[in-house]
Amino acid sequence: MSMSKGTVGLIGLAVMGENLALNLESKGYKVVVYNRTASRTEAFLKGPASGRDIVGASSLDEMARLLPRPRQIILMVKAGRPVDEVIEQLLPLLEPGDILIDGGNSHFEDTERRTKKVEEAGLLYVGTGISGGEEGALKGPSIMPGGSQRAWCVVGGMLKSIAAKAGKDNDEPCCEWIGPGGAGHYVKMVHNGIEYVVMQAISEAYLLMSSLLSMRAGEIQTVFDNWNKGDLDSYLMEIAASVLKKIDPETGRPLVDVISDRAAHKGTGMWTSQSALELGVPAPSIAESVMARYISSLKAERESAAKTLPGPTPAVYGKDGFDDASKPRIIGAIHDALKGTIICAYAQGFAILAKASETYSWQLNMPSIAALWRGGCIIRAAMLADIMEAFDRQPDLPNLLVSPVFRDALEGVQKGWRAIIALAAQGGVPVPCFASSLSYYDSYRAARLGTNLVQAQRDYFGAHTYERVDREGVFHTDWTSEE
Repeated sequence: MSMSKGTVGLIGLAVMGENLALNLESKGYKVVVYNRTASRTEAFLKGPASGRDIVGASSLDEMARLLPRPRQIILMVKAGRPVDEVIEQLLPLLEPGDILIDGGNSHFEDTERRTKKVEEAGLLYVGTGISGGEEGALKGPSIMPGGSQRAWCVVGGMLKSIAAKAGKDNDEPCCEWIGPGGAGHYVKMVHNGIEYVVMQAISEAYLLMSSLLSMRAGEIQTVFDNWNKGDLDSYLMEIAASVLKKIDPETGRPLVDVISDRAAHKGTGMWTSQSALELGVPAPSIAESVMARYISSLKAERESAAKTLPGPTPAVYGKDGFDDASKPRIIGAIHDALKGTIICAYAQGFAILAKASETYSWQLNMPSIAALWRGGCIIRAAMLADIMEAFDRQPDLPNLLVSPVFRDALEGVQKGWRAIIALAAQGGVPVPCFASSLSYYDSYRAARLGTNLVQAQRDYFGAHTYERVDREGVFHTDWTSEE
């Protein structure tokens, strides 16, 4: 391909950036790459990019000169200040109509600000959520672009060409325009919030099987493999099973058994929870999954507390009443709790998206977003087909829980879901995501909660007023009066 046609720039050669460059080149695009550390560019060109239609730029100025107009430059740099620094360096080198595409995990409010800044300079800005990890970047991720609408006409074809494909004939790109401003990065943020829940829920299923049933990693892996062939078919279930069969070459033990239970995070789950709080959308499953990572980080404190804090010892299979007949029943109940929790995760995620769409005037298309997540991304799952159908049938669906397909599914799992949470509580096994999700479900289906007492107390100490169930209006009571 000639240097003057079909070229794209890419800044940032960490693993995601490298793989995205290779993906672009494989689809016929000549890629000009730049990394702040020149040795990294050189190593990439001599290594994975050797023999490919990929060239290196020694400076941003050289990259700008190597690209045809309108220039299309993808930023794969660390979110936060580094993105702003690169934009500041690029703006004097570019011309009106050129397009910057931020493919990192930027906060949506930063993307809103950057979109305005870049547009004021006459350029176009695309805040693009990209999900799929290293493999997705190379073979086809889920891509969620938003920002300057005019840019989509220019970059849409390129982004669709490198995206994962899904659908009946595996020919539907998992890439579609999301909306203006920070909409693309917002959708990716919520994707990650759902991801936190599914990962935590799978870990709770694993913990219950290992704690209550004394199941070893290989046995749990078999269960996960079977679940992945049914209604829990998903990428995260698939890789959980794969993880459990990996043996540590040093000890000969399952590798998962020698990995510390201190889980890290990069902040997107926290951002999702913060946004839900700001919008007034209940999303306890997402919040609990973030808190679970926080408490996991208190490793030394937990180990000390384990020696002193009282609590029940989990009943153990083969010793405390669990027999061969009860084991399948308990595993089935764990399955049901996992399924119910995952449904609640998606319900909360799409409820957040609906409220954000209304608040920020984004006009998000829910079936389209579900379609984007069918391939390439971390939360891809068979359940997304049902989510698409639910929103297609009822575009103004207030919550996925009340759609017929999920209402029926929840009816089928709630007996086992309730039973396993009770068993976990009796045995002292923490299942915060399972329990908070069930509470969310029960709260959503409750025609009346106990919060009338909360409102009465608020009126008592702060004269905050209250509404009545028997007539319209706003009321206040002098609670200390004898009358």
